[in-house]
Parts: sequence; C-alpha cells; structure tokens
Amino acid sequence: MKRQFSGYPIVLTADRTLMSEYGGGIFLGFSSVVPEGLVPEPIYFSVFCPPIHPRADGSVPVSPCGTRKIEAALLDAGFRRDEVIVAHPEHLSKVVGPDTKVLGITENDPLGMGPATSTFTSIFGGNAYMQIKFKELLNDPVVKRYRPHIIVGGPGAWQLCQPEAREGLGIDTVLVGEGEMVVPQLFRDIIAGKEVPRLVMGEVTPIERIAKVRDAAVDGIVEIARGCGRGCEFCVPTMAKYRCRTIEDIVEDVKVTVRAGRQPLLHAEDVVRYGANGWAVNEDRLTSLFRAVKAVEGVERISISHFALASVASCPDAIREISGTMGLSEENWLGAQTGVETGSPSLMQHYMKGKCKPFSPEEWPDVVVSGFRICQENDWVPCGTIIMGLPGETEEDVLATIDLVHRLREYRSLIVPLFFVATAEFVNGERSFEAKDMTPAHTRLFLDCWEHNLDWARRILGQYGGRSLKNPLTRVAINVILRFGIVEASEVIRMCRKEYDYDIQRMMADGRDGKIRLFPLTVKAFRNMRPTA
Repeated sequence: MKRQFSGYPIVLTADRTLMSEYGGGIFLGFSSVVPEGLVPEPIYFSVFCPPIHPRADGSVPVSPCGTRKIEAALLDAGFRRDEVIVAHPEHLSKVVGPDTKVLGITENDPLGMGPATSTFTSIFGGNAYMQIKFKELLNDPVVKRYRPHIIVGGPGAWQLCQPEAREGLGIDTVLVGEGEMVVPQLFRDIIAGKEVPRLVMGEVTPIERIAKVRDAAVDGIVEIARGCGRGCEFCVPTMAKYRCRTIEDIVEDVKVTVRAGRQPLLHAEDVVRYGANGWAVNEDRLTSLFRAVKAVEGVERISISHFALASVASCPDAIREISGTMGLSEENWLGAQTGVETGSPSLMQHYMKGKCKPFSPEEWPDVVVSGFRICQENDWVPCGTIIMGLPGETEEDVLATIDLVHRLREYRSLIVPLFFVATAEFVNGERSFEAKDMTPAHTRLFLDCWEHNLDWARRILGQYGGRSLKNPLTRVAINVILRFGIVEASEVIRMCRKEYDYDIQRMMADGRDGKIRLFPLTVKAFRNMRPTA
C-alpha cells in the first residue's frame, strides 16, 4: 500500500498576486494595488494576473526572487531538496501535511499600506487584491488544519512589526530585512520544537553569502546588487548597505533563468550604479556586466528593474553603450522604474540629498530633466514616481513639482503620483498622507501627472501592442483599456477640474453615492469579456 503523503517540512510560497508573471509584462504587477471591484476578480485573475502553472507536485517553475533566495540559502545551509519546496498558494494541499513545520510567506504589501496601494485605496476605497489574497493564504483550509509555524518576510514585512498588526492573522513570526543569515538556524529551531521570537530582524548578508538561485524567478528577475545607501529618509531599501554581486555569480543566475525559458531582468535599486564605489558610476564595470549577460547563450533581450536619475544624468556615454549592447531602438525600447519624488530642492535637501549625488539638491529639477532626456535619446522609457504629502511640504513645494512635471511633458515616460507612507523607520510621529489631506494644489499635481500618462500611454501602448505579453486575453485587455479607459479617465480629469474645482474628495464621494458615474464603460467592457482557460 502506498504511504500517505505527510507534507514537506518547509514550504515556501507567496500570495496569489506574486505568483504570476502577468502574461510576460512584469510591470502590470502594479495592478495588484488597485482596489477590488474596479476590475472584477474573475477577469483580473485570468487576464491581468494569470497564474503560474504549478508542476504536478504543487511546486512552481518560477517564483518571487526573494523566495528563491531563501530557498537557495536553506539548501546551501544543508537542508535537503526533499525537505524544502516552493509551492503555489492555490495548491498547498499537495505540499502541506502533518509533517509540515514551517510555512514561509514572501509578501510585498500584506496590509495594503504601501505607497501605491494606499494612494488608490484612499481615493477609491476598498481593499487591494494583494491584501485580500494574503489573508486568503493565511486562511487556507490546509494551513488551518495542520497549523505549521507561519513566518512572513519580504519587502512588506515592516507592516507587521507591531503585535496589533498581526492580531487575528495567525502569524507566528515576522522577519524584517534580509533573511539569508538568520533563516537556516531559525527554521532548524522551529523544526526542533524550540521557542522562537515573534519578531526577527535580519542581518546584512555578505556579498559572498548571497546565494545563487536553483530555479528561476518570475519574469527572469536576476539580482545584481542589494541595498542602496543613498539614505532617503522615507525609504527602507535606501538605508540598506550597498553591495554588488560578482559578474560571475550574476551570469550563473542568468543561465538558470534562460534554462527556464525566461529572458533576464536585472534587478537592483539602481542598476546603473552597479560596481560603483561611492556615487560615481563605474562605467567600465557597468558596461562589462551587460556585455557578459548578453554573451550568455540564449539571451536575446535584457531588461532592468530600477535606475536612479542622478546616475543616468552623470554617465550619458555609458547609457548609450548599454543601449547599443541591448539592441534598443524606438520600437524596441526599455522600460524601468525611477524616482522623481519632488521638484522641490528644499524637500530634497531635507529628506533625500543622497538621491541627488553626485549633484546637489539645488540642481535636482535639472538633473531629472537631463535624466529623462538621456533616456529618450537612448530608447529608455522611465516610469517615474512622485511623492505627495511629505512632512512639512508646502504649497510652494507642490507648485515646484507641478512645474517639473510640465517640463517632463515632452519626454516619453509615465509619472505616477503616490502618497507619502510613514513606515516604522520614522520615529518623530509623522503620519501617512491620505486623500482627505489633498489640497487643490495636490489635486492639480495628481491630475497633471495622469494627463501626462494618458497622453503618453496612448502612444506607448499603441506602439507596444502588448508584444511581450504571452496571454492573448491580456493583449485584448490592453486594447480595451486603449479604447475605453483613456477616454473615460480624460473625462474624469476634466470633470474634477471644471465641475468640482479640484475637489477630488467630493467628486469621489459623489461617485460612491451614485450621483455621478465614474469609469462606466471600462467596467462594462471588462464584465462583457469572457475569461477562458
């Protein structure tokens, strides 16, 4: 008689929104911050966020990069392959059993407190899909039945530091920060039945201890550096020590990525600063990295996740060489995230002077414009973020940011306005910015950013056509957005300006009360679509 399966001792997973490659368009992952109801759940999870298809045993061929790092750290520390599995959150019944001692969950925004999530939910109301799916994961019947020790880590773990934040969720331990140095012993202690802390602070991982992955990350993400060191007061990653992995280790991860049928997406807080010692870009080492990755057999395209505008503005020749190595063109462009944050030199001086290096805070607006210009000349399309509501922000500061957004209008880009979020790193009583705090100047900035985005989205997405998206339904959805969404959003912006005199709170309240109709055509179009397998 076949022995009944009793579960893996260690199961690693992530919520459903993180276990998707978004049809090959990883930056569509930002859609997980949109409140439920704006796009009906059946459509959202079949069109925008299709699932990673698990193997027969419940494991996944790709997973979040952080999950892969923890898996590799455990294996390097001596855990056996049959003791550790990275599993799909909707197939836990195949991997969790009475012998399962640890369920490790990677999470980006467990309580919906992140800047993007809080911006949209504060304006539209409701809960974001990532927050919803995280709680569904914690309440999975097999988890409730066998009750393994639940550890939550990842970029959003800071939201769970306080005991009251974890109350009622069933979380046993929260790991904040880097996990490679502490996870092996922590897991051994749990398996041995020892008592472990409710809150564990990670340790800085020496560069030689950052493990090479065994299996690929979603959409081919390959970590090339960790930390930032620029010291922006609002941002946890920028406070972490900056370290670069060796080109040899990166190439090994790229080979794993290619074997999994993915193209590499190089990830760091600032890819352009790879190999730098201080603020000056190390152009030789940077360009050598891209040449080495491009030389790996099977690599056809290289993408990147983030870059700093100050770095780009300081090395136009290196950007030109990288673009040539990647074979970029007006039709074959590169998109990546960057931080604009504000057009106010005084706010930069107070909160983010390290972000300006090697330039000064007074030069920041011109640095941003220069960075966008260099990007356009080299077929990079920045997705920039703006932070609204920094503590002490004045109307003059907001107007300076509006002026900067207008200066960027000619450059192919997206600019996303986000609310300031007070994380645990703030100790002076600052609170997060909310929709109710928006002044007419804030609303004007918010609308100017979205007018910029609608103008460029029409051209970018029209040219892009969803070329990298594997899911045909996702391509259909993009066409639906082009046909309906831009028109509707433009009308909402006009309404807010002309009929509500920039009072966005009153307009959204009228929308919730049914006094006006917001986004009716897009929602109707989504609901008329029929998801297929």
